Amino acid sequence: MSAWTKAAVAVAFFIVLTGAAVAVAGETKRYAVARMPAPVLNTADFVDVFGGRDGRTVRADRQGQIREMEFIALPGTVFTVHGTVRKGTSVVHRVTTDEYPYPANRGYFVDDRFVRVVAGEPPSRPKRLPPRGKVIARLLAAQGSRYVWGGNILDGVPAMLEFFPPRGELSPEARRRWLLRGLDCSGLLYEATDGFTPRNTSALIGYGRGVPIAGLSAAEIRERVEPLDLIVWKGHVIIVLDRERTIESRLGPMPGKRDGVAVRPLEEVLAEVMRGRVPADGFEAGRKTFVIRRWYGEGE
Repeated sequence: MSAWTKAAVAVAFFIVLTGAAVAVAGETKRYAVARMPAPVLNTADFVDVFGGRDGRTVRADRQGQIREMEFIALPGTVFTVHGTVRKGTSVVHRVTTDEYPYPANRGYFVDDRFVRVVAGEPPSRPKRLPPRGKVIARLLAAQGSRYVWGGNILDGVPAMLEFFPPRGELSPEARRRWLLRGLDCSGLLYEATDGFTPRNTSALIGYGRGVPIAGLSAAEIRERVEPLDLIVWKGHVIIVLDRERTIESRLGPMPGKRDGVAVRPLEEVLAEVMRGRVPADGFEAGRKTFVIRRWYGEGE
């Protein structure tokens, strides 16, 4: 057996033992396109997250959130495939996408059944910003929905029950989690804009143009905002509906409300935010600041 053959056998054995994805030199670059809403996780262990040992448990933290969830790719989202692994009964691709350009310690993964793999690079998903009134109507339609870490599809992903069928009957709450039904803070905006806006607050803090608010009082800030302005810092975003109301999806309970999507008075929200953060014209890392970003263009 040649040295090259021995090395190849060793690599194959390593893949079988670990499920590692290995790129082969000179391999044709592969791409995948989402055929339907496609959950993207930061682990390849989809079956462990949706099922676990008993086949009917969703892996969640103490707050009921699936921290392995990153986002749900919209139909037409293009992925670059960097490797493919088999995890239990699932075939999973390790991927990157321009629509979610954020660092990942363990990489991003999508189940093969949600995508179609292609050899040539496909065109990017078309992005068309809906009219302002339609965006606001979609935001308001989400009132009352629950907070879901990584969620950006209000009604969830029905195919989750088909691709990862639970063993036995699920409780209503477990079923909701299994289907990924709900929205996180930036996911609320992402769905309302058909995926036109950035998916994470780390990008939203610099999105559009800043509204000068440094040194202003809450009353003065209130007079400067316009519909769809973003009150944002790295970790959370609140969307202005008008000079009276805001909407947000929040994990922690809000005054008089449970977690999830709620409309609240702008005056109340600004007072709450400014008890712990300082208004700034540009987000400053390391300081408790917030900014207001104006991103929706005039004359739409």
